[in-house]
Amino acid sequence: MPITAPIMKIQKCKEYNANVIMEGRNMAEAKKKAMQLATENRWTFINGYDNPRVIAAQGTIGLEIMEQVDDIDAVVVPTGGGGLLAGVAVAVKTLNPSIKVIGVESERCASYTKAIEHTSPIHTEIEATLADGLAVPQVGYNAWLTSKNLVDKMVVVKEEWIAVAILRFIEKEKCVVEGAGACGLAAIISGTLEEFKGKRVVLILTGGNIDTTLLGRCIERGLAADGRLVKFKVKVSDRPGGISELCKIISSVGVSIKDIMHERAWVASDIFSVEVKVVCETRDYNHTIELRDRLNSKYKKVVFDNLPKREQVSSSTDY
Repeated sequence: MPITAPIMKIQKCKEYNANVIMEGRNMAEAKKKAMQLATENRWTFINGYDNPRVIAAQGTIGLEIMEQVDDIDAVVVPTGGGGLLAGVAVAVKTLNPSIKVIGVESERCASYTKAIEHTSPIHTEIEATLADGLAVPQVGYNAWLTSKNLVDKMVVVKEEWIAVAILRFIEKEKCVVEGAGACGLAAIISGTLEEFKGKRVVLILTGGNIDTTLLGRCIERGLAADGRLVKFKVKVSDRPGGISELCKIISSVGVSIKDIMHERAWVASDIFSVEVKVVCETRDYNHTIELRDRLNSKYKKVVFDNLPKREQVSSSTDY
């Protein structure tokens, strides 16, 4: 495994008595080391996403979906090396060619999208991503040849939508899903699959191996992308009671203060003013707008950092 693999994933493998070797900064370097060890020790190297038998085994997920769910319009498959996508596509399309098969990738590791652009698997530079399970720099050739004519659409999602999707699963389904597994929901709530609104769509949740510390960061990032964790700065009077009055205004609309700090030295315009930076948690986006309007009615200049637009969060709250 690469040295960036989640601790939980490493521990789970060890619980199954696996000898886990940490090598490489990413999946490509880890794979190279695994192939080297296989050659040196005469071991059998099994590609986790491009071995034909692995692809066939992953296809049984498609069979289970077809057996258990009626009247499916589409199946959304998180995509890294392409093995799961290939197996599911073969199973689903064989049983019902009218069902749409859609792949979804993180924008930070969109190797299948690059393969489509170049009509063949090609090495893709990947970046750190919440969807670490999909961080494969090149689609497998067997997976590509198997799936390329069966996939109806490939979509790419931003990291903030993956974080929001993880948050949605926790809040609404009481389910902990890792970034890779949350990509399908991220594609839906980000609005990239609007043509399937009101349709029967199956999402494959590919895992729950996410470290507790990372989960906490995902929740915070999801709240921020959802407009529920907000950061703003405002200039208030530096006389006694100035910051106290600000806190009372925030409290009056039922908003919780998570962090607050003030700066005097860099406020050049008014020696009797202080710039206060505040991080708050609100109930929802409308609550955030209520807070912003209340502050604007009291202070001359209030600046909210990275507050999403209403249309960016409206579709995500429909789920």
